[in-house]
Amino acid sequence: MTLSSHVVDTNDGAPLDSGHARLHELGYKQELKRDLSVISNFAFSFSIISVVTGVTTLYNTGLNYGGPVSMVYGWFIASAFTMIVALSMAEICSSYPTSGGLYYWSAKLAGPGWAPFASWITGWFNIVGQWAVTTSVDFSLAQLIQVIILLSTGGKNGGGYEASKYVVIAFHGGLLLLHGIINSLPISLLSFLGQLAAIWNVLGVFVLMIVIPSVATERASAKFVFTHFNADNADGISSKPYIFILGLLMSQYTLTGYDASAHMTEETKDADKNGPKGIISAVGISIIVGWGYILGITFAVTDIPYLLSENNDAGGYAIAEIFYLAFKRRYGDGTGGIICLVIVAITIFFCGMSSVTSNSRMAYAFSRDGAMPLSSLWHKVNKQEVPIYAVWLSVFISFCMALTSLGSIVAFEAMVSIATIGLYIAYAIPIFFRVTLARKRFVPGPFNLGRYGVIVGWVAVLWVVTIAILFSLPVSYPITIQTLNYTPVAVGCLLILIVSYWIITGRHWFKGPITNIKN
Repeated sequence: MTLSSHVVDTNDGAPLDSGHARLHELGYKQELKRDLSVISNFAFSFSIISVVTGVTTLYNTGLNYGGPVSMVYGWFIASAFTMIVALSMAEICSSYPTSGGLYYWSAKLAGPGWAPFASWITGWFNIVGQWAVTTSVDFSLAQLIQVIILLSTGGKNGGGYEASKYVVIAFHGGLLLLHGIINSLPISLLSFLGQLAAIWNVLGVFVLMIVIPSVATERASAKFVFTHFNADNADGISSKPYIFILGLLMSQYTLTGYDASAHMTEETKDADKNGPKGIISAVGISIIVGWGYILGITFAVTDIPYLLSENNDAGGYAIAEIFYLAFKRRYGDGTGGIICLVIVAITIFFCGMSSVTSNSRMAYAFSRDGAMPLSSLWHKVNKQEVPIYAVWLSVFISFCMALTSLGSIVAFEAMVSIATIGLYIAYAIPIFFRVTLARKRFVPGPFNLGRYGVIVGWVAVLWVVTIAILFSLPVSYPITIQTLNYTPVAVGCLLILIVSYWIITGRHWFKGPITNIKN
């Protein structure tokens, strides 16, 4: 259906842009201020993907499982399939530019019979996955702050201060508090911070990828960076293909969160065009920037076992040790490396900020359709047109999820694994309906893949199924309570809870997305 240029807002008679008009046609009143440009929309997704955050957090995993080869080439494998998933999501986003994003898409694409259940399961996987992302991002920052303090006070071998798990969780709570306060600001200020975050991400990567290998007195050869495969690990795994697969986790974990562009569409101008652009550009630029960051850091790697050892100055935090050693060996002091870690910490801080923004918009939309307990509260907006209660709900739940780290780091890692698998399941469900039930009736928006849409969609779905299986495989042998990969347990429990909630109560009252104006 073509929207005429004279469609007007039912409240004040003002002309609507294409995204606003499309939202009105879908049955929703505009409640959030539509101030974001395509650059701002891109900035939120790019900041959540945050290659510096993902690569830094899981660089140890990449080094341990395959080393340079798994990181350098695994990045391109994960990137290629991630872009395919992103293209399918962008096509659907162009047709349905609402803050609900994935769960709204599932409802529309599944058809009347399956809409409520499809919307329900997609929405819950999406929102829990987002909370897990915020938890993991801010917890990784809290751990990095602890490492920065350790190195600043002399390092592990120099009597440096090692924070307890209670101090780390306190750091985590403080970071979430700051992110809640920032996300309570008007969207215009949040938009500025989002663009600043994107600029910081790009500049930070270029500074680090140039400075670290330049300062390092001992550099890896190109042969090492592009051909060395690290098969030596303490996890009892010797199969190189298996090791390579496990090494993919770093890349795939990093390339998540770009659904933020969809959740910000109701605050984006011409969202049916700019939402898809935000998704694709965020993934595309992240792929390029991320590969550069991996290469730059890996050229400073010369001794993998030492970098992974808990007895080094950074306590086994590989990238921190790389930065610290590069400056210490050249200048006799590691202060420059600590400053580089601060650059990384600020990048992760911005990532957490944008993650809470995306969380809150998803919670706002999901509760607007009555899917959450106390829905009437979470979808309220304040005078600045910010879903303030949804912001603080996201902060609170993310903090509660991190509390599991006090009891068992294994349990915490299992919960955080939902951040990757849970989100991608939510990504795949609407795409699956797009290529099956809605194959003939899907009405594309301004951005579409034409005749290739179904092929691209099937590849995207199959990739998600593949990584869900691969990342559920054991990561250590022999398998014990301490070494078991709890990812399938965590995701399975989440699925059981979601379906049980639906059977017991949800199916009686949740009817899928509810319009708030008369079409």
